[in-house]
Amino acid sequence: MRRASMLLKDSEQTFGQSIPPTTWYRSLAAAGLRCPDVHGSARYWLTVEGSFTRALQQECREGFHVEVVREGFALPSAEEARRLALPPRQLAWIREVRLCGDGQPWVLARTVIPQNCLTGHGKRLSGLGSKPLGAYLFSNPEWQRGPLETGLCQPANPAQPQLARRSLFHRGPDALMVAEYLLPILYQH
Repeated sequence: MRRASMLLKDSEQTFGQSIPPTTWYRSLAAAGLRCPDVHGSARYWLTVEGSFTRALQQECREGFHVEVVREGFALPSAEEARRLALPPRQLAWIREVRLCGDGQPWVLARTVIPQNCLTGHGKRLSGLGSKPLGAYLFSNPEWQRGPLETGLCQPANPAQPQLARRSLFHRGPDALMVAEYLLPILYQH
């Protein structure tokens, strides 16, 4: 348990500096009432149906790759735990990556995978390495994506994400959370 707490703190010091605090809304329309920017050039990326990774790959001219920033068992944030209905202090497999197109980060992604999702075929989720998570989830009929939520970030500097999206993927009663934080370079070029 102490190691997991240390992992989380280390994660907050490295990756957490890149992901600003975020307020989540159940719909794009609800987020748009607070921030009209969601209806601008980022709208496409906030509403992509199907595999987000595949949409990014199609946007690339030179290539796409996944950089693993950190993955392992850690405590999810209180808000993530509430959204996933996890008991307090329940460890989850947390995967944080940069989705890079044409040699530069376009998206910061954070996945929270409760332990009950890591059974059966779900064991593969903890060993993806630099393989895209979306490729696994969308090719596996066991997993169904729930509705998209829109996040409004409070960035400390202009290079940090201002907008985000997330959804829960369900496998029967189990669910995991995938959040994608859009770096401005993705939609402002």
